[in-house]
Amino acid sequence: MAEQRVTYPVILHAEAAGGYSVEVPDINGGSWTQGETVTEALTMAQDLIGTMLVDATELPVATPFERLSVAPDDAKAVVSFDLNDFRQRNAKTTRVNVSIPEYLRDAARKQGVNFSRLLTSALHQKLDI
Repeated sequence: MAEQRVTYPVILHAEAAGGYSVEVPDINGGSWTQGETVTEALTMAQDLIGTMLVDATELPVATPFERLSVAPDDAKAVVSFDLNDFRQRNAKTTRVNVSIPEYLRDAARKQGVNFSRLLTSALHQKLDI
């Protein structure tokens, strides 16, 4: 599957009560998530970005890192990952109805073919993903 790398700047805010909140300014006009540690907060930011973009046909343009302004106590970071890999790891399934010749259905059933697995595999191959 071809890689579809997405990269977005984020702003980390240390919370007084502990943990970190993360602002992702380029997603939906500004989206937020949080984590107990910096690592967890950045992982949650990746999950937020992936979830918001998984079905998108057009991706939001990322603000250049150097243009991102932050408060003195905040920090800038970059979240970058393969959106196609995210899609595969978080795939929702959907039911589809297909028509095939009866003799193929019967032969496949005799051999215990899993139609869902076969169709999924064939689509991955056909679409090169």
